[in-house]
Amino acid sequence: MENQTIFSGATLFQGMDESVIQNGMIWIQDDRIKYAGEASNLEIDDQSVQRIDLGGKFVMPGMTECHAHLSFTDANPFQLGAQSPEEAMLTGIRNARVMLGSGFTSALSFGSIHKVDVALRTAINNAEIPGPRLAAAGRDLGVSGSTVDSGVFDGLEQIADGPWELRKAVRQQRREGVDIVKIFIDGEGVCEHCTQHELSFHDDEVVAVVDEAHRHGLRVACHSRSAAGVKQAVRSGVDYIAHANFLDEEAADMLHEVKDSVFVGPGIIWELGLIEHCESLGLTSEWVRERGYEEEVEASIKSVQMMLERDIRMMVGGDYGISVAPHGTYAKDLEIFVDMFGMSPQKALLCATRDGGAAADPNGNLGTLEAGKYADILIVDGNPIDDIKIMQDQSRFSAIIKGGTIYRKLMDDFDFTIQASDITAKCV
Repeated sequence: MENQTIFSGATLFQGMDESVIQNGMIWIQDDRIKYAGEASNLEIDDQSVQRIDLGGKFVMPGMTECHAHLSFTDANPFQLGAQSPEEAMLTGIRNARVMLGSGFTSALSFGSIHKVDVALRTAINNAEIPGPRLAAAGRDLGVSGSTVDSGVFDGLEQIADGPWELRKAVRQQRREGVDIVKIFIDGEGVCEHCTQHELSFHDDEVVAVVDEAHRHGLRVACHSRSAAGVKQAVRSGVDYIAHANFLDEEAADMLHEVKDSVFVGPGIIWELGLIEHCESLGLTSEWVRERGYEEEVEASIKSVQMMLERDIRMMVGGDYGISVAPHGTYAKDLEIFVDMFGMSPQKALLCATRDGGAAADPNGNLGTLEAGKYADILIVDGNPIDDIKIMQDQSRFSAIIKGGTIYRKLMDDFDFTIQASDITAKCV
């Protein structure tokens, strides 16, 4: 028997553009959306359909975290590999629950300790644990002497050199069941032997990774901070580019040429957290400045402006899961996109919903509230367009709905979570 519920009286942000419908309605049938839009455009004769008046609450698509590290422990970032596979799995189960409870109903992995993400994806899909829809990555793939090859990331790194060894590594990750292959095209400021301006791969190596992955239906995500790294990623056909801090005009123009197929995640949470909390990691402000992180933040702001001018699709996600950027604070990206990058709140929400959903699911089932798409919905007590920081307060989520199922936390006073008996309620 079909489960159907109609939510009326919504302030509705469908995520298709920046518009907001003041008297919105959304009709859920099983795990899909049957209708979303103006209430006046829909007449329903069937009185058996459950109806819930939201009283003006803000309704929007579930968000997508597009730089997810569910196996990270919120620890010192230089100790990410200090977990056994069993411990990493328990960490991942906790973080999957936290991510869903933070309003992120989907996630795109950017690297996993051991094979945690693959196991999490399967358990989530089988409804064995709560969590976001997950496109799973495996271990970070790098070459000798790259940032990945640092000796401190046990369980997170896979090293291979040359096109054919890298093809072999991709095939191994495919055998392990990944959706995404993650590579480090360039380095990191804290890495003495491979900085953010140094390319790690030769062109033929990146081409080999991408070609082998695409042959098997996998996608490729890359860490790429430099303009040269972004250009190498675009030339090679990489699907997702994280950071893109130091764009030049040529790199931005190249991104524009592939804007229909490539997504960029300009999150700078790692940099901001490192600058503000460096002493907690045993580092000095002077050292962080010398390694170029303040410069990196300023360059990122300019790079995002270049991408905005070219209408390049951007995702939210910023290496959450380390001590200076813990799990559960993912929506901090939205504040940064507005206050530092100069986006409107609506544009920032589009990055988190429409564009992130398209990145996570190439089949087009996520990111907007439209008929036929998955019923992944947030109901918010407050209007994030008036104050984007509301999205960082999980207690303001009256409901988190994934696939027509209501997951709830701190919401017992909101009657429909109890009355909507046709939709299973689960505690996140």
